[in-house]
Amino acid sequence: MSTDDTIDTETESNCGASTTETETESKCGASTTETETESKCGASTSTTSDSPSSSCGGGSTEKQVESTVNDFDADPGRLVAIGLGPGQPEGMTQRARGALLDAEHIVGYTTYVDLLPDEVTESADELYDTPMCGEVSRTEEAIDRALAGNDVAIIGSGDPNVYALAGLALEILESKGATASMVDFEVVPGVPAAQSCGARLGAPLVNDTVSISLSDHLTSMPTIESRLHAAAKESFTISIYNPWSRKRRENFQKCCEILLEHRDPETPVGIVHGAGREDETTEIVDLGELEDLGETDLIDMTTTIIVGNEDTYVWDDRMVTPRGYESKYDY
Repeated sequence: MSTDDTIDTETESNCGASTTETETESKCGASTTETETESKCGASTSTTSDSPSSSCGGGSTEKQVESTVNDFDADPGRLVAIGLGPGQPEGMTQRARGALLDAEHIVGYTTYVDLLPDEVTESADELYDTPMCGEVSRTEEAIDRALAGNDVAIIGSGDPNVYALAGLALEILESKGATASMVDFEVVPGVPAAQSCGARLGAPLVNDTVSISLSDHLTSMPTIESRLHAAAKESFTISIYNPWSRKRRENFQKCCEILLEHRDPETPVGIVHGAGREDETTEIVDLGELEDLGETDLIDMTTTIIVGNEDTYVWDDRMVTPRGYESKYDY
């Protein structure tokens, strides 16, 4: 597969990727220009402040996988996918902190790189970030750096296996003809958003729970709708990720319609915006009020929504979902 970009005047990097003669090269071989950062093995992303495109809007930063394992002469290094948890340094596990301090290179979405504590950023040899929608390019960048012999961490908020990039990393490794064992691939778990947000709300997640993302650039909306119908019909608590953006108004509205089709309008709904960040806000509302909040600053891509089941209630400003002990014990 090839990238979308072509460059007229090329030189050869030390691992086989082409760069322009006017570009400078980083310690790990990544070349940069004023508007473009190019992986030493072919992955390039925009570094401007404009919003990227595809389903996110703006100019696309996605690049297809180009280099293969045969383009690298060095002994492979290490690749670790690390979950940062809810955002604040104290919410990070000790294992995640240790893995970050051991990493030579750290790759991630710009917002997540900005959340890293100073001790981590100061200990790394290099930091590499891309804006929203650069998932494929930054994941390939992390893999290329590991195949070139570096110890690399690719980071994300929450947990790497919950609507995140651990699976994509393995897919790209396979597409390059590499293996997970070759780069000693490891996943360091973090606290997923549903759990960290549930903790802010009381105890809404102690029974059966279904998580659904309304992000339609990865999953078709008809599939999301069918999952919502199935979950809402049953007595599941529902965690909703990525509920709102300018490009996804209709997804959120449709979600609210489906929930109200199967749940009482007075069902408690917990909303946590920016969990673990400076602008964190928590509210508990009735399901019937949820759709109107989509036009407010409370609900965006940093928000997680938890919809209670038929037994969930609010007590002392906290959501409570009974586990069922009351049917077995007197208390």
